Amino acid sequence: MDSILNPYTPNAGASPEIIVGREEQTRGFRTLLARLSAGRTHQSMVIVGLRGVGKTVLLNEFREIAYAARWEVIELEASKHDDARFRQTIATLLKASLLRISPRARWSDVGRRAAEVITAFSVAVDQQGSWSIGWDVDAAEGLADHGELAMDLSDALVAVGEAAKEKGRGVAILIDEVQFLTQRQLEALIQAIHKTVQRKLPITFVGAGLPQIAELAGDAKSYAERLFQFPRIDSLAAADAQKAITEPAEAEGVRYESDAVDLAFQITQGYPYFIQELGFQVWEIAEQNPITRSDVELAREAYEDKLDSSFFRVRLDRATPLQTAYMRAMAELGPEPQKADAVARLMGRESTQVGPTRAELIDMGLLFTPEHGYAAFTVPDFDKFMLRAVPTLVVPEIKKRARKKPSS
Repeated sequence: MDSILNPYTPNAGASPEIIVGREEQTRGFRTLLARLSAGRTHQSMVIVGLRGVGKTVLLNEFREIAYAARWEVIELEASKHDDARFRQTIATLLKASLLRISPRARWSDVGRRAAEVITAFSVAVDQQGSWSIGWDVDAAEGLADHGELAMDLSDALVAVGEAAKEKGRGVAILIDEVQFLTQRQLEALIQAIHKTVQRKLPITFVGAGLPQIAELAGDAKSYAERLFQFPRIDSLAAADAQKAITEPAEAEGVRYESDAVDLAFQITQGYPYFIQELGFQVWEIAEQNPITRSDVELAREAYEDKLDSSFFRVRLDRATPLQTAYMRAMAELGPEPQKADAVARLMGRESTQVGPTRAELIDMGLLFTPEHGYAAFTVPDFDKFMLRAVPTLVVPEIKKRARKKPSS
């Protein structure tokens, strides 16, 4: 097949040619925007799921839906930054959004007030001194200047929400990788959105993150489960997976034989990213139309090599030897969520000895806890990769602390 016409997109967050199986979520987002635009309240949402199920793609789809509804969009991929950096980033994005909602020359009193609140919110003090947002707008007094992130962000979002409402617009804050926000930052976002809901303002926060985010949100604010929906997306059902496999090729005039589709579904288990990667490799190998089961079988090795060298390997390369051993022990026990003490026993350790390692892997986004005492991989098929990449379980020896010599 012609590589230039390859219709599959195995790139992080890249939208595939065909998006299937996510109609419920997109319908829910349209309802959210419509209700907020009408002055009603509605639960915001945080999409949860494993790596490779299309959370980022879904956020990108939400962005296009929001633009079509004349909403302003603020996009952010969360990183592990301190509160000062988080504040600076949000302030910069709010400033740009306000200017797009209402050019400076057309600001009403409400618009100027929003600008003043953003200025106040942008001021933060660190060891080097202070920084500001860099426009000649005076800071509001008594708003967004409390020095407490949650209170300040609440004031800022309310002010921007009021400016948007005045212009018949709305603001959708789309944040990917929500689990990397600190608890204080997540708590601030939840509290701020709660305040805009109370004021019935057209502003919402929609996030995407790993499965533990629902628990983290609940820990941050007890009312989060009432403020947000937490729809979980997973692998595609067989019918949707079939469409994701065949329809991109059909758009280029190429068909799949039915047994080729069956094998592709068996290999990918319906995971959207896996479908894109396998489809890409099949297209590169196939020499005739229609694509046959033999083509899919031939592409399988290249598909697995590509996943190993990129999708899987980049995660393993971040791990220490002890973290690697922990994940390898989990993989040996099987693909299901594994109990902490069972992993520790296989490693020849006590649970208390490897508990910190388990916590580090959760913090890194490599594991999550589906229930108390258990951990699972955040990446589908990561157990199989660990068995291929680390053939033998090797647990580093416990390092003994050197005894201090008595002072003479």
